[in-house]
Amino acid sequence: YTVSNPIGKLAKIPSGDLPIKRNSLQTSSSRFRETGSAELEKLPAINDVTLDQRDELLTKKLQQCCTLFDFSDPFTNFVSRQIKTDALQDIIGYLNNPDPVKHDFYTLIFQLISVNLFRPLPPVLQNEEEDDPNEEEDFVKEQAWEHLQLIYEIFLTFFDTPRFDTNLAKSFINTNCVDSVLELFNCEDSREREYLKTTLHRIYAKFISLRPYIRKSINNVFIEFIHQNVQHNGIAELLEILGSIINGFALPLKPEHKQFLEQGLLPLHKSNHLSRYNQQLQYCVCQFIEK
Repeated sequence: YTVSNPIGKLAKIPSGDLPIKRNSLQTSSSRFRETGSAELEKLPAINDVTLDQRDELLTKKLQQCCTLFDFSDPFTNFVSRQIKTDALQDIIGYLNNPDPVKHDFYTLIFQLISVNLFRPLPPVLQNEEEDDPNEEEDFVKEQAWEHLQLIYEIFLTFFDTPRFDTNLAKSFINTNCVDSVLELFNCEDSREREYLKTTLHRIYAKFISLRPYIRKSINNVFIEFIHQNVQHNGIAELLEILGSIINGFALPLKPEHKQFLEQGLLPLHKSNHLSRYNQQLQYCVCQFIEK
C-alpha cells in the first residue's frame, strides 16, 4: 500500500516558530508517552483468512494498533513498530474494499484515531521578531510520522467508505474532536498540517451541524494569535481552509460572516509573521470583497 498526497501540489508553507535558526533538517517528537514496550504479535493479513474470521482479526488489529511507541531511538521496539506499520496498512486495505464498514467497528476505528493522533504538542517558543521573507525555510520532522501518516490515511479513507454513517459517527466527530484537530494545527511538521487541512475540510463537508462551531473556533485561534501574541504554526493552513469555506458563503452575507472578516481576518495583517501566510490571507480577503 502506498500513501497518497492528501492535497496535491500546493505552495510551500513556512513552518516552525522556533527563534533558533536551523539550517538542516531537524527531527522532533510530540510523543510524550508510550503505552508499553510489550512486543506485538504478528497477525495474518485480513485477506488471507476466511470471511468468517475477518471481523475477529480486524478487531485484534485495531486494538493492537492503539499501542504507542517511542521513536526517539530507531532501534527500540523496532520489530513491534514494523508489525504495527504492516497492521495499519492492512486496515487501510480493508477500508478500501467496496463493502460498507460494519457499525460495530466505528467505536474501535475512532478509538484508534483518537489514541494515535490526539496528543500533547511540545511548547512553541515565542519569537516576536519580524520574519525575514528571504530567510531559508526550516523543516521539522515528526519522528512518529511513519505511523501518524497511516492513521491520517485511515481517518480519510474511513470517511470515504461506502455508506459512511454520519449519524452514527456524530457520537465521535463532535466539538471535542474538532478542538483536538485544531490543536494539532500548531504542530511543527508541515506534512501533518497538510493532512489536517484535508481532515478538517472533510469534517466540515460531512457534518453540517459542526460548521458554525468550526468557523467560530478558527476565528478564536486567529484572535488569540493576534491579541495574545501567541505563536502558531498553522495559520496559513487554516486560511487555506477558510478560502474554500468563504467561497461557499451564500449571499447576502450573514452578520456572523462580516464579523469574522472584521475580528478574525483583517487584524492578521498586523502580525510580524505576516509573510508566512500573506498569500492565503489575501485570497480570503479577496473572496469577501467579491461577495
